[in-house]
Order: sequence, then structure tokens, then C-alpha cells
Amino acid sequence: MLRLIHTADWHLGQSFHGQERHVEHRAFLAWLLDTLMARRADALLVAGDIFDVVNPSLAAQALLYDFIVSAHERLPKLDIVLIAGNHDSGNRIELPAPLMRRLRTHALGRVRWLDDGTLDAEHLLVPLTDEEGETRAWCLALPFLRPAEVTGASLAGEATDEQAPNDYVTGISRVHTQLIEAARGRRQPGQALVAMSHAHLHGAAVSEASERPIVIGGEESISAALFPPEIAYVALGHLHRAQQVGEARIRYSGSPLPLDFSEVAYPHQVVEVTLDGEALATAETIPVPRPVAMLRIGPGPLDQVLAEIEALEDDRELPREQWPWLEVRVKLDAPIPDLRARVEAALEGKALRLLRLERRLPKVEGEAASARVDLESLGPRKLFERTWAARWGQPPEADVLADFDRLCQDVLDADDADAAADKEERP
Repeated sequence: MLRLIHTADWHLGQSFHGQERHVEHRAFLAWLLDTLMARRADALLVAGDIFDVVNPSLAAQALLYDFIVSAHERLPKLDIVLIAGNHDSGNRIELPAPLMRRLRTHALGRVRWLDDGTLDAEHLLVPLTDEEGETRAWCLALPFLRPAEVTGASLAGEATDEQAPNDYVTGISRVHTQLIEAARGRRQPGQALVAMSHAHLHGAAVSEASERPIVIGGEESISAALFPPEIAYVALGHLHRAQQVGEARIRYSGSPLPLDFSEVAYPHQVVEVTLDGEALATAETIPVPRPVAMLRIGPGPLDQVLAEIEALEDDRELPREQWPWLEVRVKLDAPIPDLRARVEAALEGKALRLLRLERRLPKVEGEAASARVDLESLGPRKLFERTWAARWGQPPEADVLADFDRLCQDVLDADDADAAADKEERP
């Protein structure tokens, strides 16, 4: 038997409406370490989006590396496998890889190609061992696949005149096919195959507001059919809502903490996976305690909202860093210039932290195109769609959105490359 813990989407260093969440992430990692020990886990799989941005703060990086060192000290036989997500810098994830391997931690940030144009599959195959040090499974660790890594020159040797219209998804499929074929040749009888990927699968439920499209909106989603039945378990990252996709063996663990107020209502968890030989035995969800509560008030008229605030219970014995985060949503029939002051007055003396005050104004006929928007909640993609529709009188077509999303990814990748160049230039 081999016991794994599957988690993803930590987003260490997240700025939550301008506030840092190191206390919450530190509490989660302490709980995770205790859980690994209590469950006698053989391996920990972290399926991407370890950090929130490609250039995380030193404090965010310290959280990760302190956790890895502590895990190795307390569980010296634990295998840890990390892959980069679309929020991560692949270069940054791999930078300390030689050192982390001494701590039984495997960090995969990029795919590599051999001179003959085939995938360097050995780089992505990680053995998972039991307490006796015997290899019981192979992890097919696929970091987030950027278009430049799986299309164009990187696959020039395989291009054909009949190439599929979406060459990005075609490239992803080729990578999966080559990696699975290599794993088949590497494993011995009785050893399981476990795939780990940071991707958007067809039919999976997306969170309301906090997930950035990977590359080209809905067109970048891939089919669960890429993972044949011989793959005992598929550990997925990217979608924050915990869910299985079609089968119990194909799962998103979900984010361990809500990353937006829209994610408060559903559970956050990790998944304990038990393998028996080559097959999945069990997959059990383990709820993650919420170290800091997240509360939503409204939407409703101001009097109702103020009454709800008054009825909120709070614990003044808590240290301020553990006071609940609060979102207040008010429906307005007319402007209230001192709205924030009145809400803050209602919160006076309560151990609560107001993070967001949303004003919901009445809709006026003909106002849709010029209505005020909250840029923070709207995001670049929706803002682009609104601007395009206002300029041309119709929403952008799929190919226009695809170009926009590729441009956004190019900007993120440029930040990644700049960060790597800065590292190389330092003495």
C-alpha cells in the first residue's frame, strides 16, 4: 500500500484586497505537516500554483522552503513532488531543485525537449517509495504547459499539414501521450502510475471570480480521455473548487483556503489517496480548518446590512491577525456619500476586518455601456470584452479572445524570463 496526500493552489503570497495572508498560509502548512504525520503519508503531491505571482515575496518563498525543511526533518522518508502552475514561474520553481532533491523534494517547472524533438520524459518521471524505500508508483509530473513549450518550434518535427485547429491543445495531447508511453516502459509489474497536471479539464466547474483563464479561455481545456484507465490516480490543480471529473480517480483537490469571497460557501480540502499495487484503493477528502473566518454581509438595503453587522458575533480575545475578513454588499436606490463611514461606525469595537465594500447601484435604462465598474473584480479579460463591445457594438469573437489571452500569457512569461535573467546576473 502507498499513501499519498494531494493538494494544489496554495497561492502563497496572495494579496487579498491589499492584505497579506501569511498567517493563514503558515497555519495551513502547519496543519498539513501534522496531517502528513498522522496519516503516515508516503508522498505529498502539490499540483501547481504554489505561489500567487511569478515573482513572489521573500516571505512567501520562506513559507515554502521552511515547510519543505520541516517536512524532511519530521518525515525523512517522505517524497514531495511540486509542479509549477500558470501563476508560477517555472524557472523559479526549478531554481533550487538540486538542493531540494537532497530533501527528497522534486520540483518540476518546465518541460524539456531532446535534440530529436521528442519529450525529455525522464525529467518528468518521479519514483514514489514506501517506508522500506521500495518504488511503489511513478508520478508523471507535468507542470503547466505554456504555448511556447508545446507548439511551433518545440514540436516542429511532428507538425503536419493536417494539424488540428487548436495546436496548443494538440501539443498538450502529444506531451501527455509521450510521457505516458515513457512511464509504461519504466514501471515494473505491481507499480502504479499517478499523473499530476495543472490544467483545465472539460466539464470541470470553475470558481466565480478568482481563477485566471490558463491561456485561451474555454478553448484551452483538455479531455479527461488523455488519462487512460491504467493511470491509477490523476492529481489535478488550477480549479479552486474541489471536484472529481467523471471518475473518482480524476480529481481537483481544490485550494486549501478560499482565495476570494465567492469561494467561501464550498469546502476546502486535501485528498488522501491509497494505492494498492497498480490500482486505486481509496480517495478520502480531508477538510482543511479555516484559520481566519471569511464573512459576507448582504446584498441588501443599508438598514438591513447594518442590522446584520450588529448581529455578527465576534471574539475579541483573538489576536488582530486572526480577526475574520469581511465583505459588505449594499443595494442602493440613491447615492449615500457617507456609506463607508456608516458601515465602519457599525463595525466599531468589533473584532472584524472590513476588506471590501460593494455598492450595488440600481440599473438605469441605456446605462449598461457606461456604467461604473469595479476594475479589481472585473479583471483584464472582462474589461477587454466590455471595451471591445462598446467600440464595435458586438462582443469579441473567439479568435479575438484567444489572441488577447495569449498576449496576457506572453506578459506573464516575460515577467518570468525577466526574473530568471535577474537571477543569472546577480553575483
